[in-house]
Amino acid sequence: MTTTTTATQRKSALGSKDRNKTAVAAALGTSVENYDFIAFGTASALYFGAVFFPESDRFVGTLLAFATLAVGFLMRPLGGAIGGYLADKFGRKPVLVGAMLVMGSATFLIGLLPTYAQAGVIAPILLVIIRIIQGLAFGAEWGGAITMAYEHAPWNRRGMYAAIPQAGNPLGIALASGMFLLCSNIEGDLAWRIPFLLSAVLVVVALIVRSRLSESPEFEAAKAEGKIEKNPFLTTIRQDWRGILRVIALRIVESFAYYSTATYFLNYLSGRFPDIRPLALAAITAASITAIFVTFIMGSLTDKVGRRPIYIVACVVAILFAFPMYLLTEDGTPALVVGVFIFGIGILHASLTGVQGSLLTEQFGTSTRTSGASLGYQIAAAIGGFAPLLAALLVGWIGWPGASLLYMTAAIVGLIGILVTKETFGAAERARINALVAEEKNRIA
Repeated sequence: MTTTTTATQRKSALGSKDRNKTAVAAALGTSVENYDFIAFGTASALYFGAVFFPESDRFVGTLLAFATLAVGFLMRPLGGAIGGYLADKFGRKPVLVGAMLVMGSATFLIGLLPTYAQAGVIAPILLVIIRIIQGLAFGAEWGGAITMAYEHAPWNRRGMYAAIPQAGNPLGIALASGMFLLCSNIEGDLAWRIPFLLSAVLVVVALIVRSRLSESPEFEAAKAEGKIEKNPFLTTIRQDWRGILRVIALRIVESFAYYSTATYFLNYLSGRFPDIRPLALAAITAASITAIFVTFIMGSLTDKVGRRPIYIVACVVAILFAFPMYLLTEDGTPALVVGVFIFGIGILHASLTGVQGSLLTEQFGTSTRTSGASLGYQIAAAIGGFAPLLAALLVGWIGWPGASLLYMTAAIVGLIGILVTKETFGAAERARINALVAEEKNRIA
């Protein structure tokens, strides 16, 4: 039997034998990556303004901290381009392992950084450099993780399997928020250092698991058949630029929905009601735990009803939620604060991420899948990374309605994006795939 035939046969409609292990390993990795990245966002909202920019007043210090946060987002498209190119050219697995190692090392180093009081201007410079490295590594991570889970999955359950690594996102967020909550009563710099230093444990576990994965069967088949692009990045730009634009529009609503809520809204409430900080962190943790299950449920649901309907509803709800999230918390009522965080992150944001794993991946073919999805996803993330900074500027100009208008605008962009995107798993396609799966099951039986 030839290598080509063997590789082609591995592309089973039932998925690979490693499909469950791969999805879990991808989720574990994305949880660690998000722990690392979100820890920076939380620390920026609560600590970094004073720790690294102490000579400024509170408002300017917050802007500088959020600007440093945004630097990492600016690097994510470059990381996505590099990671996507390598994954489409040489395989998905090496990129997953490499991105994890770089990201974990950078995060650990943040926990060791000197403060402005200890080292002067060198402290924020080092912070920015490490943030750049974080952005590159995180940009390379997502596409490989989602593609691996998607390409190992049974063809009629790819929405569910692609949602499993997406569910790793809120798991990492919950871990990061929970760690900052546990450390919130610690005096001094240890309150923000400990969450960064402890990430090393998570990284080691994820690296061990990911190193044992098998390569994507679709990539192996494409490689055996000589269908690997010489330059996947350029091919994607030339042939799939419309898909990249769709991914950007679809991703902007999700990115803004999260960072406008978990980062800026947290900072806004903490500034108005300092005593509410522990409650807000607890609410984000609870919302993130809720999002783990909602993400998985929504991904599974896309295998039954298609990808578009859920995304359309979520975008409409986001538009309607933009002003109530601030109006409901105007008085700092604890129950309403918790409710807004749980709804905004645990339900609304999770509904979007649950669909994205399959929807964004299906905009591209196997040979450019990681490059296209990663590039569009990370460009939108780079834009979304400025959400806290833009919200702070708008609130400083016109008050809290500025933050609501920003949130609503992003939701409208997402709605337009999904309305111009064709269904990738409609009724006819579902029937065809289900028939192929049933046929293969019968053949095996």
